[in-house]
Amino acid sequence: MKLAESLANRLKEVLIEGKWVTGTNFKEQIFDLDWKEAIQKVDSLNSIADLTFHVSYYIAGVAKVLEGGSLDIKDKYSFDYPPVRSNEDWKNLINKFCSDSEKFIYLVAKMTDKELFKNFVDEKYGDYHRNIDVIIEHTYYHLGQVLLIKKLIKNR
Repeated sequence: MKLAESLANRLKEVLIEGKWVTGTNFKEQIFDLDWKEAIQKVDSLNSIADLTFHVSYYIAGVAKVLEGGSLDIKDKYSFDYPPVRSNEDWKNLINKFCSDSEKFIYLVAKMTDKELFKNFVDEKYGDYHRNIDVIIEHTYYHLGQVLLIKKLIKNR
């Protein structure tokens, strides 16, 4: 198996299909939530909707670079999204997360080893491989938060 396929499989694992590492994946955890649960704040923690947008924001931003576009994402905007005020809004956010994830996985899977070890936009960001790996780690981090927030909401 080539490296890009391995990375794509790890992305599938955490984002949309897997159960091996944590027994679940991001999509599975957000899919069964009611919109009111998704926007519910627990103390000062981000809501699950906040985290869903946040993860999707970075995935879409890096995917744009993989397609030959510019790197336009900024940390300060990674939680800026229209408020979720209905089930339709929440389903739209879930659908965006899923489509962004599937597109990103596809783009990663077709990369060559040579491409993976090229500088990502600028030398200061490291190579493509590192940035894809960071997306995986970042998503696991926020998946853990989603799992805990969901438990806290359900136990209220």
